[in-house]
Amino acid sequence: MQLILASASPRRKELLGLFGLPFVVRAADIDETMDPENAPYDEVARVSRRKALAVQRTEDDVVIAADTIVVCEGKILGKPHDAAEAKAMLALLSGRDHQVMTGCTVLRGETGKTVTEVTDLHFRPLSEKEIDRYVASGEPMDKAGAYGIQGGAALFCQRMVGDYYNVMGLPVCRLGQMLREVAPEVMEETL
Repeated sequence: MQLILASASPRRKELLGLFGLPFVVRAADIDETMDPENAPYDEVARVSRRKALAVQRTEDDVVIAADTIVVCEGKILGKPHDAAEAKAMLALLSGRDHQVMTGCTVLRGETGKTVTEVTDLHFRPLSEKEIDRYVASGEPMDKAGAYGIQGGAALFCQRMVGDYYNVMGLPVCRLGQMLREVAPEVMEETL
């Protein structure tokens, strides 16, 4: 049995490392396009399950997959394609409430569990100069919503309700519970 992380995200790799368990990384190569007709909550869960199913595995392997989006004013904010899109996303988030949703799947064989973890945040109003400086740092370019809470965007967040690690891309507490349900022997070696 192997524990497989179906993601190339360095943040997810770091967060899974908190469990102190050996794992391998096998990034899933799927189309992550979301259907705008469906609720973001459901779509992010669907994409995480597709990622889990897409990686090479045996029946005994345990696969962890996740997908993270930011939702503001009903609009899904994925990773920005360029600096202009990153600036537009941050301008939308400025002074507003938004949600970070991570679909998380733990799969073993054909059985598993998929959940969507939601964290509510509020950004203080941001000046155009702040947005420009942050985008120029390059940090927003590979992150949903064009920000990394563990980096410079920590200066923007006035309020957060929910799992901080969910905002980084992997709901660690919920993942531990899911592993205990789907593959309890995996968790015997951790807290």
